[in-house]
Amino acid sequence: MKEKQKRILFLILLCISLCACEKKTKIEIEEPKSMDRIETKPEIKEVDSKVYVYVCGSVKNPGVYKLKTKARLYEAIEAAGGLCDDAEEQTLNQAREIVDGERIYVPSSQDLEKGLFDTETIVHDENSTGGKVNINTAGKEELMTLPGIGESKAECILSYRKSKGQFDSVEELMEIEGIKEGVFNKIKDKIVVAR
Repeated sequence: MKEKQKRILFLILLCISLCACEKKTKIEIEEPKSMDRIETKPEIKEVDSKVYVYVCGSVKNPGVYKLKTKARLYEAIEAAGGLCDDAEEQTLNQAREIVDGERIYVPSSQDLEKGLFDTETIVHDENSTGGKVNINTAGKEELMTLPGIGESKAECILSYRKSKGQFDSVEELMEIEGIKEGVFNKIKDKIVVAR
């Protein structure tokens, strides 16, 4: 009799464990289905772009500064410690957006007196040039803000303008010694001819 009771007990336990396994399997199968219904949205992170500018001239701390994209000129000047007492701030449009890699020169009153910065650039209308450098009116320092145009090339442009008159087209710039196709391609989208 004991043997019979053991078998019955064994069969009952076997049935219970099989039932439990079946339920467990069903739960495991159903779980992923319910998880499939959960919709997740990808996390969008805004990347903070930066630009680098070289601020020099009549500022308290000349140097290269990292600023946010679409920063304005006044923010670059503030990053450089602000203007010196002799700065001619009216020569600059402090509300314009800065461009990555540009050189920002703040002229002093002595620069204007010595003719190092062309006073015509103060008067010309920025809107008429679309923020580009007008090679017919730009002074030496403004020309030097263009990529590939250093002091000697800027002086060559001014000499050319004095001897031959104003430029008729931006391509005419390639007639100047040292300004060939490579340099011209770097600056052609940053310059304009306006009278």
